[in-house]
Amino acid sequence: MKKQFNSLKVILLALICQVCVISCQDKSYLDDGGTADPYYNGTIMHFLESRPDLFKDLVEVIHYAEMEDVFDRDEITFFAPTDWSIQRSMEELNNYWYNMEGKDSVSQITQVKPEVWKEFLSLYIVKDRYVAKDIPQLDTVAMDAYPGQAYVSLNGRPMNMGIVYHDANGIKYAGYRQLLYSYVNDFVNNDLTNAYVATSDVQPINGVVHVLRFIDHYFGFNESLFISKAVAAGIDPKSEQGR
Repeated sequence: MKKQFNSLKVILLALICQVCVISCQDKSYLDDGGTADPYYNGTIMHFLESRPDLFKDLVEVIHYAEMEDVFDRDEITFFAPTDWSIQRSMEELNNYWYNMEGKDSVSQITQVKPEVWKEFLSLYIVKDRYVAKDIPQLDTVAMDAYPGQAYVSLNGRPMNMGIVYHDANGIKYAGYRQLLYSYVNDFVNNDLTNAYVATSDVQPINGVVHVLRFIDHYFGFNESLFISKAVAAGIDPKSEQGR
């Protein structure tokens, strides 16, 4: 029953956030295919802080992992996971910790060690600026012709960026285009290692932000790996302040 409730909650949150992403066409936000000004007069950190409706938990993770300087000073491309992706991974961790280990629930970001958050957060960061027009086509079933482009994330893991050209009315590549960020050469387990972009090319002064589609994305790409890393590092008890 608890699992069903959590699944229903995720679906409802997904619908709410999808409406939010589609409707947020102010001058600091750009929807794929939209007309909003993509430029934001502030750093990536400032941009994330300006959108607590999407990134409140993410900002907490960045501060807790002591990575503010990366988002304030470095020139980077950031594939930004929303709070819903973080909450999905935290809920899976809580389910494991409570149901499998019989331990008290995990509900606070600070219960997971900061080095774990830093390791996974660094997966979403690539040095230098890459807007959609800089990124080559990717076809996951025709990699020889359209391989996208391999890059190295901040934590040293090979990643791939590519623009997927969807089909339309039976015509190949005639449909809408969507940016995909994923583990290199791993396009089969979409729910585990792929992350589609919902909103692309937000451009603060020190880089580019591509906001990830959250409905099928867990923070860390693979929730099982997130759980194993968090448990191996040690789960801290809840703080009194957060009770």
